[in-house]
Amino acid sequence: MPELPEVETIARGLDKRVRGEIIESVWLGSKPEPLKSPPTEIVETLENTRITEVRRVGKHIVIDLQPVTERKRPGKARKASAAPASQKAQWIVHLGMTGRMLVCDASEEIAKHTHAIAKLKSGRELRFVDPRRFGRLSVSRDFAAAGSEPLDVELDRFVELFHGRKTPIKSALLNQKLLSGVGNIYADESLFRASVRPRRSAASLTKEDLRKLYLAVQEVLKEAIALGGSSVSDYVDANGEEGFFQLQHRVYGREGEPCLVCKTLIKRIVIGGRSSHYCPKCQK
Repeated sequence: MPELPEVETIARGLDKRVRGEIIESVWLGSKPEPLKSPPTEIVETLENTRITEVRRVGKHIVIDLQPVTERKRPGKARKASAAPASQKAQWIVHLGMTGRMLVCDASEEIAKHTHAIAKLKSGRELRFVDPRRFGRLSVSRDFAAAGSEPLDVELDRFVELFHGRKTPIKSALLNQKLLSGVGNIYADESLFRASVRPRRSAASLTKEDLRKLYLAVQEVLKEAIALGGSSVSDYVDANGEEGFFQLQHRVYGREGEPCLVCKTLIKRIVIGGRSSHYCPKCQK
């Protein structure tokens, strides 16, 4: 499933390509699973709006919208104008396992498993494609993530979130009510850089341990964003390009391979139903 760096990369790419576009009409497929909001509400919210920004919140893509009205000027073509700020809305996209947001020319063949098409005034289309249908589309007025933003959270707040928790630190990192956006790959990589075993209880970590983990999370996420995320499954960015951070993985997906630091074989265990990779020597 795309994690924070992948979603950030996609959101940035979409923002460059569709910011300022006007959504003229919306088509939704017949499959109900991708639609978290009622179909009529999605269509009514999206149609006749201008895309003012595309950004990431947690693991969600948030497309900020502002309704437009057509003003007729004597002897001239109609001109779209912005509606009051109070009418602003948001199109929320969660990619799930295999979801993709594609910017296409209207003449391009519609891919199988396309569940939504937003027709843009420029003649292009913004399409949501998701073969496995774990992705979700919804609309909102004021969307907010449940947990703290990993790239913005202060050290003191980070320590407060995890200090004293009895759950494994790996499970705590994946708890989206604590931090929104950190997933399996980047939790493993962050724990390795902080020299912390994934099965250790969060309560056992000292403030110094948590400080190191805080810095590791920041470092890993920023490096991954700079490299366009990790392409370990179906992930590609808004331009259809793969990311490259998987080439920098030090433990994730390297079970049985030698640690890049000490040559000890990387181990894989399951914590809370999720695979966890670590070095038995480097991580304590």
